[in-house]
Amino acid sequence: MTISAKYSGKNYKLYQGDCLEVMRAMPSDSVDFIFADPPYFLSNDGISVKSGKQVSVNKGDWDRTKGIEADFEFHKAWLSEAQRLLKPNGTLAVSGTYHSIFQCGFALQTLGFRILNDLVWFKPNAAPNLAGRNFAAAHETIIWASKNKKSKHTFNYQIMKNTDFSGDQLKNSGKQMRSVWSIPATPAREKVHGKHPTQKPLALLERLILAATMQGDTVLDPFMGSGTTGVATVSLCRKFVGIELDTGYCDLARLRIGEK
Repeated sequence: MTISAKYSGKNYKLYQGDCLEVMRAMPSDSVDFIFADPPYFLSNDGISVKSGKQVSVNKGDWDRTKGIEADFEFHKAWLSEAQRLLKPNGTLAVSGTYHSIFQCGFALQTLGFRILNDLVWFKPNAAPNLAGRNFAAAHETIIWASKNKKSKHTFNYQIMKNTDFSGDQLKNSGKQMRSVWSIPATPAREKVHGKHPTQKPLALLERLILAATMQGDTVLDPFMGSGTTGVATVSLCRKFVGIELDTGYCDLARLRIGEK
């Protein structure tokens, strides 16, 4: 099966369609790094907080659970394709909350990935908990894993140690980068062209790409959303491949990436 990119530029290709269909059409051993922010499956007709206001937690049909077993099989299927697409020394970073990240972690182990780190993205400006019956959620987990146990993965230790990541109250320049990162939730300036309900901050993706890739490497995001991974990838002189099911978000991603 041949699938054509909806948009392409000097350093990027954007595909609109189902991630599994597009990934299956891509050649094996073709990407150096994958960042994936798959559905968390938490759209359950509940409520959340946004900008200090009570809002519905629902994000779309793509975020509705089909049951524990079906959700796990979905994660295992796309992770299996991701493993095939990674070069021998490639790595993958997958983000999630407790709704999804444990299923992804188990799938990674089942498929033979080597888990390198679980990173904690701490959000100092996270929304409060309305019910007052449990702790306010203030972080997401990112699992960083290599293709297999034989992989000699890229880790830019000196860049992580010596770069001044301004705004991160937990990072001191010249000290080892630890596995807890303090990065505020996505600012309004990154949503001027439009927004996605689970949009990640540019600072988070820039740090991941700086840590795990070299200039000229190819980065894949199979759940591209509004294209933050692509913006970070192209601005850091890497090549980007993005996949997004929703045509509107694919258009938004092209607008954002095309500015770089």
